[in-house]
Amino acid sequence: MKFAYTAVVVVIILIGGIGQGVVKAVFGSSGTEPSQDAIADIPGDYLALYRAAAAVCPGLDWSILAAIGKVESDHGRSKLIGIEEGTENSFGARGPMQFLQSTFDGVVARHPLPPGGKTPPSPWDKHDAIYAAAYYLCESGAPSDIRKALFAYNHADWYVDEVLDQAERYSKAAVGTGRCDDIQAPNAATATAINFACGQLGLPYLWGGNGPLNGDSGFDCSGLTKAAYAAAGVALPRTARTQYAAGPLVPGGQPLLPGDLVFYGTRGNEHHVGLYIGAGKMVHAPTFGEPVQVSSYRWNGDDYLAASRPAK
Repeated sequence: MKFAYTAVVVVIILIGGIGQGVVKAVFGSSGTEPSQDAIADIPGDYLALYRAAAAVCPGLDWSILAAIGKVESDHGRSKLIGIEEGTENSFGARGPMQFLQSTFDGVVARHPLPPGGKTPPSPWDKHDAIYAAAYYLCESGAPSDIRKALFAYNHADWYVDEVLDQAERYSKAAVGTGRCDDIQAPNAATATAINFACGQLGLPYLWGGNGPLNGDSGFDCSGLTKAAYAAAGVALPRTARTQYAAGPLVPGGQPLLPGDLVFYGTRGNEHHVGLYIGAGKMVHAPTFGEPVQVSSYRWNGDDYLAASRPAK
């Protein structure tokens, strides 16, 4: 029997009140994905700069820079004095990341900024200010002691807490429910892919099958994942092996997100792929005689290899 799920439900979990131990877990690398809150709130050019600039401080998560930008200037949208070029507030702070000119000049002298900003660099320029903030945080202890680094940026515990809370809201992508009747996904593309795959539950396994939309009665494993992402506007190769090669692979140690493709086999001999939907579950077309179904993505004796994130 085929189940049709027509409604896509995207839920983002927000968790407040984080301590230093949790800060390390959440912000210990630069690899988190923007939440729906981040995508809705941060202008695209600012989001791209936060993510690019974080790379100059290995391990610094982009969401910390984004949270500073939010608290200091609402990503350059604030009408307060000091944000607009040529103005400064009563403390002498300037631009979207609210630098003192002397602090900004010192950072730029120690760390020449990459191309893309003003000549000479300016604290009012979003490119220059965001890169300078990343370098300054790194000098001040990030990412190993993010609280210390943020306190150096603004000497107030309330400020540190506010930035960390905002950063968590920006970086907490959905973790998934493992259920097709309550889809949770980090972005619209993965939600659409999961919704499509869930709509195929009960269809028969068919070797080489590409599904009813392509004239077939069912799917094989990679036919299902290809069709699911095609519904979301993301093109995938046809086989498990070529989908694995297309990547991008999820780095080892990072948690899986809904929409990730999970692969089985060995490198060069990837024989199965499923679509992860959270809570340790995947939608997949298992093998002959078994319909498209929801199953655990790990089991005793499996040959799980790795995961990729096609909609990154």
